[in-house]
Amino acid sequence: MPFDLADLEAFVAVARAGGFRGGARLRGVSASGLSGAVRRLEDQLGVRLLNRTTRSVVPTDAGRVLLDRLGPALNEVTAALDVVNGFRERPVGMLRLNVPVSAARLVLPRILPPFLAAYPDIRLEIVAEDSFVDVIAAGCDAGIRYDERLELDMIAVPIGPRVQRFATAAAPSYLERHGRPAHPRDLLDHVCLRGRFVSGTMPAWEFERDGDIVRVDPAGPLIVQSGGVMDLAVDVAVAGSGIVHLFEDWLRPHLDSGALEPILEQWWQRFSGPFLYYPGRRLVPAPLRAFIDFIKTGAT
Repeated sequence: MPFDLADLEAFVAVARAGGFRGGARLRGVSASGLSGAVRRLEDQLGVRLLNRTTRSVVPTDAGRVLLDRLGPALNEVTAALDVVNGFRERPVGMLRLNVPVSAARLVLPRILPPFLAAYPDIRLEIVAEDSFVDVIAAGCDAGIRYDERLELDMIAVPIGPRVQRFATAAAPSYLERHGRPAHPRDLLDHVCLRGRFVSGTMPAWEFERDGDIVRVDPAGPLIVQSGGVMDLAVDVAVAGSGIVHLFEDWLRPHLDSGALEPILEQWWQRFSGPFLYYPGRRLVPAPLRAFIDFIKTGAT
């Protein structure tokens, strides 16, 4: 019984994304097109593969069994076809990366322009989110994360600065009104602007000096979701409304301009830079291989 490969791929995309709109984003097609493809497949098989409601789309028992067997098989087909890509003078295809907002803001801007210029036939899609995801299940080829959030079965390649710092700062007007903290614990008596992860966790502010680590959980009038919304906290700090604690590179333009002044700089904690990570259990697609080789050569 012959099956259309595109219909099979459509089913996998919808099942993995949990909906037709999400699957359409992964595949770069319309949701109605995916719906028709899945319906054709179900009619051909004579069994329902997806349970559809107004809020969700989930595989039936038959759909789960098919997805478990079909997903790896389609990955192998894609990898086999991609081998031909290696014979091209320049790789062609789509490269999807899942990255934290901090990497999208602080790491990729220096890398992507020369990479895209060197590989004009590669289309690059960036998905920026701070929650840890299964890059394969999310339809991505690779991701960027810090070492404490890497899975053990992943291959990790350093990308971007190898040492970063968290910085603490406030506007001169705020420090004139409230004074300058001399120790991290002094922050408990100050107005602090906090960030909360999507998971609901609000990490403590961590400082380190001569091996002494101090964690504080200060209070303040503003809590924003970590990621892109942190720009709001920075703007509020620049306006003189409180103290902000964030990547040094994120705050650097405001520190250099004098809009923010460094606080407790001798306590700023250093940490290792991010890694590009990808599964080591299958062939690497040509666009991803080109990206890996590009960052390994230090072409940025």
